[in-house]
Amino acid sequence: MSPNLRIPLLPELRAGYRTDVYFRRAKQALEAADRRPLGLMQIFQKQDALLCGMSEALAILAAGSGNYRDDEEADRLFADWMQARNDVSSGDATARRAAERRRLDLELELEDLWESAADSLQVEALSDGDEVSSWETVLIIGGEVPSFVQLETLYLGVLARRTKIATNASRVVVAAGDKPVLYFPARFDHWAVQEGDGHAAKVAGAYAVSTDAQAAWFGEEGEGTIPHALIAAAEGDLVDSARLFSARFPEANLIALVDFHNDSVGASLAVAREMGDRLWGVRLDTSEKLTDKSLQDEPDADQLRGVQPRLVEKVRTALDAEGFNQVKIVVSGGFDVEKITAFESASIPADAYGVGSSLLEGRFDFTADLVELEGKPCAKVGRNLMPNPRLQPIDLKEHMS
Repeated sequence: MSPNLRIPLLPELRAGYRTDVYFRRAKQALEAADRRPLGLMQIFQKQDALLCGMSEALAILAAGSGNYRDDEEADRLFADWMQARNDVSSGDATARRAAERRRLDLELELEDLWESAADSLQVEALSDGDEVSSWETVLIIGGEVPSFVQLETLYLGVLARRTKIATNASRVVVAAGDKPVLYFPARFDHWAVQEGDGHAAKVAGAYAVSTDAQAAWFGEEGEGTIPHALIAAAEGDLVDSARLFSARFPEANLIALVDFHNDSVGASLAVAREMGDRLWGVRLDTSEKLTDKSLQDEPDADQLRGVQPRLVEKVRTALDAEGFNQVKIVVSGGFDVEKITAFESASIPADAYGVGSSLLEGRFDFTADLVELEGKPCAKVGRNLMPNPRLQPIDLKEHMS
């Protein structure tokens, strides 16, 4: 397990706090009747995809498979732990420190009550980055059913989320060919998904991500460009914003955002003249409602809104004419597989693609079925064991924190 890999806090994971209540009740009902049949759980999804989230799923199985020796005591301790966790964020500093100590003490008490079943599970799986076919089995879990049945919500959820991000990002990366893809959806989604989503984007081949959290699991940092906010704070002066950025971050690639005044050609030349070789690139991000100043006299100007081929060509031509051949052009704003494919097919001189909300689209839902019980078929009608010779045996000890 990666030292940076984040899964639900152990008390929450083991108490079933983040699982669908019916799975927690299934575990409790089986344990109350002392019924611990050996079962085989099979996991798949229904599209061709780039698999991701498996590292998290296995970490969840490693940490969450098992049971508490005393359920009533565990329930009491968990309730106290939840209260202590809430108290950590309220009161004065002394009270918060006391609550934090109490929370940690309760975690240790819960740990002492926990009996892990991870060593007894037989697990086979594919890996992050594997291409998978529709209906292909990606994970098999074998063992006493109540030891892992409550974890279904969690491992299916991470597989669905990360596979969606990885698959969408992979398709964009393929469309872009050898040109870098910058992963830019952070502002369109909840902050809590960033680490795993960044990992998924990197697995898919994205060149860079935009937040440090997204880069945490692979030991890098976020990358980006000058934002509109910095230009606005510099009273709309792009050159001044570039100077500010460069002075504070002399080692970072300087990429100027040039659409602020809807004059991408003029802004690109102005910042290139001022910053010279310090300027790594310019980013075109014209709104889909606007036609750039350089195109407004074209007969079909109304059809030339946003970042589109002729705008990129005009910026490239203008930069080259003044000797700024080294300045790269990054394009963003509404880019997806289709738009990137169109740009590449027409040999439009974009050097990198910033892609955002389109990478959050689609559904890659995973399904888990208990397909065997004590070695005999037990699945619902229409489901059956689907062996997959590509699956590899997994030692869950390697996925424990």
